[in-house]
Amino acid sequence: MTDTVVIALPYFLADAGKVASFLGAEVAEFTPEIFPEAFRSRKRIVALMSMGIVVRKIAPLIRDKWTDPAVVVISPDFRYAVPVLGGHHGANDLVKELTGLGLIPVITTATESRGRDSVESVADRTGTDVINRDSTRSVNAALLERDLPIHSIGGPSMVIAGPDVSILVRRGTYSIGIGCRKGTGEEEIKQAVRSALSENGISISDVFVYATTDKKLHETGLVAAVRALSGNLIFLDDETINAQTGTGPSRASKIGLPGVAAPCALATSRYKELIMEKKVYGRVTVAIAR
Repeated sequence: MTDTVVIALPYFLADAGKVASFLGAEVAEFTPEIFPEAFRSRKRIVALMSMGIVVRKIAPLIRDKWTDPAVVVISPDFRYAVPVLGGHHGANDLVKELTGLGLIPVITTATESRGRDSVESVADRTGTDVINRDSTRSVNAALLERDLPIHSIGGPSMVIAGPDVSILVRRGTYSIGIGCRKGTGEEEIKQAVRSALSENGISISDVFVYATTDKKLHETGLVAAVRALSGNLIFLDDETINAQTGTGPSRASKIGLPGVAAPCALATSRYKELIMEKKVYGRVTVAIAR
């Protein structure tokens, strides 16, 4: 199965075949169930049919622009390619790719339609992901008016940034939430993390970020452990942690939190899916999400 599918009404299947061949994709004839199935299993969806059909079919499926597939409509006259969903997340690039078939791209995202960078395009270009995704609204709005500085900071280092600063880190799949008792040493934390990753068949190179509560800001053992693991450590405030649900009981209730490891892993993950619930390793707790 490829990550791209071309969905077409019966009378557009010939054109769908051309598109699929060009993209290295698969063709699927339109059925009432096809869009829910494609949303679950594909990263890119191309539809040969009217925009209205597509909008009605995908509306109940839309969850999050960071995880939904890119959706593009090709007009029935085979002239235009229009991003419908996920412009900054693959759809704009897809319609540009389709110019190779003579299609005219119709891009409506504000930054790209004006020839400006977006946070997401910078992330794609640099092979990074955005941690604080809510920041992209204000940063992209500012990019419409002017160029913004991009600061590249090598490690080991710490960054304290405001809500209008987008933070980009190397790409990875998994977010690791870490809790620890006060004064826990670097070696114990490193061993706990390595054990959790090994038990779940995860390579350390597949880790996106490590996250904990900002109450651990001065835990030198935790900071040193993540540095030794060549990772990025994110400190989350109480509001962010308390917004997470379904993480189970925790000793962290003593400090007014529903937990540390599991909610921190979920808060920084892409798909909000716990791979490993909180597990205790001595004085360290670890949870894994993606």
